[in-house]
Amino acid sequence: MRQIDELKKFSESINGKIIFDYDLKKTNWLNIGGVAKGFFKPENLKEIVEFLKRFGEKEKIFILGAGSNILVNDNFFNGIVIKLGKNFSNISLLSNDTLVAGSATSDKKLAEFAAKNNIGGLEFLSCIPGTIGGGIRMNSGCFKKEFKDIVLSVQAVDKIGQVLTIPSSKIKFNYRKTNLDKSLIFLSATLKGKMSENQKITNYMEDLINEKKKTQPTKIKTGGSTFKNPIDQTEEKVWQLIKKSVPLDTKFGDAEISKKHCNFFINKNNASYEDMNKLIEFVKKKVKIKTGIDLETEIEII
Repeated sequence: MRQIDELKKFSESINGKIIFDYDLKKTNWLNIGGVAKGFFKPENLKEIVEFLKRFGEKEKIFILGAGSNILVNDNFFNGIVIKLGKNFSNISLLSNDTLVAGSATSDKKLAEFAAKNNIGGLEFLSCIPGTIGGGIRMNSGCFKKEFKDIVLSVQAVDKIGQVLTIPSSKIKFNYRKTNLDKSLIFLSATLKGKMSENQKITNYMEDLINEKKKTQPTKIKTGGSTFKNPIDQTEEKVWQLIKKSVPLDTKFGDAEISKKHCNFFINKNNASYEDMNKLIEFVKKKVKIKTGIDLETEIEII
């Protein structure tokens, strides 16, 4: 039986269907991308495990979170995009200051849940437009806090369908990356905060959100921070390097640099992958010529 026929037969046997020839533009914040062979939104863990046991080593797989920090190629993606849905976005209290959150939970939702339960230390999550799974994958952070500061353990499933629990002591967290295998699908995470007063937590969260609104573009097609801060090469922030190296009115098609924060690139209307990639490469080149520093993308290019 052909692989595509096997996939269709599997899709017919489960509740969470695989949609074939799926337009990826609608899955990410930049609204850029081509068509994927298949888009799979599993209903439960059993369906994920069964899929991986049958296709985990046969198919190219990409795990999609909120789509807030990715740039997708316009070409055909000859594989399966997996996105975990609402059944993987539950939150529960484990103890007074410890909670478990499904990997599809939005960072903002978790921050708000923690605040309602008088758990501080997670306020920074309210400013990260992603999911818990994506946050773990790239050790997301802002305002001097990162996922490494709150994660106790991660529950995941590997590409052959084995469910694992990985304690944080076994995870090497670095700036915007971890050593966790990219084929792992994160299911949930156990996270720890600190007990505090609800009003104090809420006030601090509002302060962070207001600070973010002042400096970062909102309600537009953007992929968030385009480049990582080159912390091992200079004390300057990446936006400072871009500002002194690149004409800020630079654009390629509808891909342009945000006037509010020059490390945010935006899709003004109908930018293509090629437009956005050209802008990224142009900025990298100009910063290298001006400062000698090699920029590394924070946005994941698919």
